[in-house]
Amino acid sequence: MNQEIRDYSKRLLDSDGFQGCSEKKYTKRLNKLRAELMKVQRKLQDSASPIVIIIAGFDGAGKGQAIQLLNEWLDARDLSTHSFWDLSDEAIQRPHFWRYWDALPRRGKISIWFGGWYSEPLIEGVHKQSNQNKLGERLESIRRQEEALAADGAVILKFWFHLSKEEQEQRLRHLYENPKEHWRAMSDDWKHHSLYERFESVAASMMEQTHDSRCPWFFVPSADLYERNLTFASLLSQSLEKVVGEEGSDPRLKNPRTVAYAPSPYRALAEVDLEQRLARDVYETQLVEAQSRLHRLFWTAYERRISTALVFEGWDAAGKGGAIRRATAAIDPRLFRIVQIGPPTLEEHSYHYLWRFWRDLPRDGRITIFDRSWYGRVLVERIEGYASDGEWQRAYAEINEFENEITGHGTVLLKFWLHISKEKQLNRFRSREEIAYKQHKITDEDWRNRERWDDYETAVNDMVAFTGGGDSPWTLIAGNNKRFARIQTIETICNCLERVIKKKG
Repeated sequence: MNQEIRDYSKRLLDSDGFQGCSEKKYTKRLNKLRAELMKVQRKLQDSASPIVIIIAGFDGAGKGQAIQLLNEWLDARDLSTHSFWDLSDEAIQRPHFWRYWDALPRRGKISIWFGGWYSEPLIEGVHKQSNQNKLGERLESIRRQEEALAADGAVILKFWFHLSKEEQEQRLRHLYENPKEHWRAMSDDWKHHSLYERFESVAASMMEQTHDSRCPWFFVPSADLYERNLTFASLLSQSLEKVVGEEGSDPRLKNPRTVAYAPSPYRALAEVDLEQRLARDVYETQLVEAQSRLHRLFWTAYERRISTALVFEGWDAAGKGGAIRRATAAIDPRLFRIVQIGPPTLEEHSYHYLWRFWRDLPRDGRITIFDRSWYGRVLVERIEGYASDGEWQRAYAEINEFENEITGHGTVLLKFWLHISKEKQLNRFRSREEIAYKQHKITDEDWRNRERWDDYETAVNDMVAFTGGGDSPWTLIAGNNKRFARIQTIETICNCLERVIKKKG
């Protein structure tokens, strides 16, 4: 097993270890550690850090017992435990990492994950269901998830409960032969024991690739119950004490991750032909045809279990609402939902900014329409200073990873930017002020945003350049003529669905 992780764990312990500890000494030390854990948990309540504790290790090493102890030692009101072994349809029908983002704790809370996102790669690697390259890709994806959460202040502590092959055999025999412990034995334990060398090799590679000072692995020797419990409690207590740090400090500001950033020279918006138009009679004919086509395609997608996420961004008064209404008029209401994105609520502020978008991803065969989206981080939050430079600059990579997970699941992801000229926006603003039933559409904030048109234009060009690759390119809609924009939007959706349905047979 990785020596670096062993040494890293030993350096944190307040002694050379706890092997051979007497029962009296064990009880005294454990009670002290329990008190320390309770104390630090109370301090964490006011922290900006959510805590994720991942428990992994060999069969028979006492992982379940360690989780039980944590639930006994800590205040259950600020604690949740997740195993991920009996998944609901809600989880199965969404991208793989959805289940883990759904289980993230709020800032100041603790979540315990039994195996977490390491269980499947470990088992697949051992049983050779994943080749080395595929396993490496999965672990790299996990590393990027952890990096994004850590950059936002999350603390991810990962514990490997270790047994040698001989120790594991002794432990399993004890469990099977002891009537009081027999229930702890699992049907696959001996099978896994016969593959011990593979488990050790894959686990070592897994930890080496994902060990980081911000998301570290800890080594817990587990042959001796006293040593195991004291080592685990001591490592956890000292790690959480570091999290608390100075009172009132925000971990998101302590060590901001620097990101190489330079404005994109690509001026995508300048290439949009805003003179494109449709006459009313042509539009009305094409709209009926396009909506009929869209209706059939979405029912076919439902039958094939193909989910769709539609993202609508654009200038104020660019016609997003009108385009969405013409599209949804063709879709059975049972298949779609519209998520209108505004400023985050108090609850949403307690999580990573992508958390609320993970939760709204569609199930297989369904459609989610985002009226504004996660791109607020690199648009309004960037321009208005709601996100620091480090936060919005690293968001490009975080968004690309998020969208790769969406499309990797098989979800169709279409992103639209509705573009209009500055003069057209002014005309529409004035029209909204003059027409009574449109006055609710214009606000002081719209006028303030307009004053920063050039800043937003730069941000949009960056957004398109840095997040428009792979399976989720941007479609820039020419919006000066609303009729043209609506037809272009619906036909883009239809064309994409047809390609995906044909590809999947």
